[in-house]
Parts: sequence; C-alpha cells; structure tokens
Amino acid sequence: MIQATNIHKYYDQLHVLKGVDLTIDKGEIVSVVGASGAGKTTLLHILGTLDKPAKETATSLTINGENLLAMNDTAISKFRNLHLGFIFQFHQLLPEFTALENVCIPGFIAKRNKAEVEHEAKKLLDYLGLSHRIAHKPSELSGGEQQRVAVARAMINKPAVIFADEPSGNLDTASAENLHQLFFTLRNELGQTFVIVTHNEELADMADRKLTMSDGLIIH
Repeated sequence: MIQATNIHKYYDQLHVLKGVDLTIDKGEIVSVVGASGAGKTTLLHILGTLDKPAKETATSLTINGENLLAMNDTAISKFRNLHLGFIFQFHQLLPEFTALENVCIPGFIAKRNKAEVEHEAKKLLDYLGLSHRIAHKPSELSGGEQQRVAVARAMINKPAVIFADEPSGNLDTASAENLHQLFFTLRNELGQTFVIVTHNEELADMADRKLTMSDGLIIH
C-alpha cells in the first residue's frame, strides 16, 4: 500500500526528517506519535503528497504501486484527489457551503458525474448519522458533526488511504471517542486504511501499530 524509503526533509539548515523508512499495509490503522517538532506532520504531508522529500540517494515513495516521486505536479494533484483523503484538526470545511456541498467538492474536482457524486455523498452522510444535517452549513453543526462531514469528504472518491492530522484535537472527549470508533468501523466494514498523527494516547494505543518519532526518525 505505502512504501517509503530514506525520506529526508530540510527547512533551510534544519534537518527535519533524517531518513525515514516506512511500510503500511492495506486496511491497517497506523498512529504516529512523538513530541512536538519530532517530524510527525512533516512526514504525514510528504506521504500525502502535500510536500516533497529532499532528493537523496535511494529515496522512494510509492502508494498502490505508483511511483509518486516520478510524477509532475499535475499528475500528483490528480493522484491526490483520486486516491488520498485528508482529515485535519480544524475540519477545513468551506463555511458558505452546506454539509452535502462540502462532501461533494473532491468529487466535482475529479470531474465525476454530479448526480453520482451527490448520491454517494448522501449515502456517506447517512452512514455517518448525518442525513438530517445535509442542508446545514458548518456554523450550524457541532464540532463532532463538522468532523464527521470532513470524514465523509475524505471518503467521497473512495481513497486508498486517509491521512489524519490531530483529527480529534479540537473535539470534546465524547466527540473524540466517537470519531476514534468511527475510524475502526470504517476499517472493519470498508477496509479503509488510515495514517493518523495524534497526541491522543488513547487513539494511538487503539491503532494496529503505533510508531513513535523522535528527532526526525521513527524510533519504534
């Protein structure tokens, strides 16, 4: 599913990632933990093609057998839209659009049939317990509801993997627990793969594998 080898990243003179190797299997939930500044979010952004690693000897990154480092920016953007989903701490929903419209956006970007995308979005929102909220805008939804809309948006193009960066960091305890359980339900019922950066030890410990980062490396 994901194969990353010798991933380095520099910001000016700061060596943030120092040769990370990582393999993630389909249907696996992997958590990434570590102190602030350890390189967790940088690694997530590179795996998710939101950033690029330094060009080093033997550096490689493949997802579903596709060599991402050989792609140009246009091809990477298309791959990201079709095959990767993202959930952030602050849901990043567009305030002027309804829940349904927010979920549909990645499908429209992919130039999929409008009616098909809307049908799929309604199914996802219903599956996530939000069928009664599809016409509501983000400001009319609770934090937990907003994050479930973000989950639906991440899933609309049936991605190979969903990357989550502190997905429950802005939620109350009950909403966070519901979101965590949702990830495992999606994995068990749909085979969804997740890579989750989190400071939430409970979520991290629930994962199939917990990777700890320190000083730009995965230490265990």
